[in-house]
Amino acid sequence: MTQSYKQIQKQIETLQRQAEKLRKQEVDGVVARIKVAITHYGLTADQLGFGSTTNSVKAKAKAKAGKAAPQRSAKYSDGQGNSWSGIGKRPYWLRDALNAGRTLEEFTAEALSPKPKSAKLKTSKKRKSKVVYRDQAGHTWSGMGPRPRWLKEALEAGKTLDEMTA
Repeated sequence: MTQSYKQIQKQIETLQRQAEKLRKQEVDGVVARIKVAITHYGLTADQLGFGSTTNSVKAKAKAKAGKAAPQRSAKYSDGQGNSWSGIGKRPYWLRDALNAGRTLEEFTAEALSPKPKSAKLKTSKKRKSKVVYRDQAGHTWSGMGPRPRWLKEALEAGKTLDEMTA
């Protein structure tokens, strides 16, 4: 015998009530076991992460939202209150000055406000010059990453890497 829509809906409601009743029983059992463990081990709310608000997700989100974006130091300045950190699009005051013939080095913050140099000089890291491998067809490889097919074929044909340095 086929069931009607109403009959199936009644069955669903009955099953949902049964499921909720079973869930409540299971939760009550879990809570009872947790209470026994808390008592047995003498745990505190702080140890469980409930005591301080700094551990809560909401408190962390509020703290993060309340922080201002970090201020970047001005890398370029014109001495008239205009400055630019060097990140993002160049501001109009700088673009106009560059179009008028001035150089970017004239606007560096160090050039406008000389600071006493410390005794320690920064050592610059020297980069090794890149070796570029090239074949007669114009293919190149920087030496980084997997070897390209043209290079593998040339090596199999008897050429050496030294012969292919540009």
